[in-house]
Amino acid sequence: LSLLDGIEDLKTNYQRITSIKGIGMINALTILIYTENFTRFTDCRKFACYVGVVPFDKSSGTSLGKGKRISRLANIQIKTLLTQAARCAVVHNPKLRTYYLRKLSEGKKIKLIISNVRNKLLQIMFALVQKGQVYINDYQNQLDIKFG
Repeated sequence: LSLLDGIEDLKTNYQRITSIKGIGMINALTILIYTENFTRFTDCRKFACYVGVVPFDKSSGTSLGKGKRISRLANIQIKTLLTQAARCAVVHNPKLRTYYLRKLSEGKKIKLIISNVRNKLLQIMFALVQKGQVYINDYQNQLDIKFG
């Protein structure tokens, strides 16, 4: 982490994304490297496609009604790291845990839920970097407070 001391933008983005429960040093550094400090992929959807978190329809020939599948042409290293981060986040992040338990009670498969949590983690990371904020665990939306 002493390498980050010289580059202020990299250090602040590292601190932002490691404020998320489930994202550790290895995950953060890998994502910062592959996104080139969030300049190579400015859109979360593009990076999620690169990582292999977003499912695609099969729409050719006889496979029209088979449902959505995740591409096998993904970056397996980041996908594996995000899987471990998602499993950790489901245990330690209260909001992601309630999401996980809700989907589990709906009868969804665990692999699908973990994939959704990976995607949510990516969305949170990109949002924190774009807004320049740190993750707040007990954040409540003002609309929820006003109308809840």
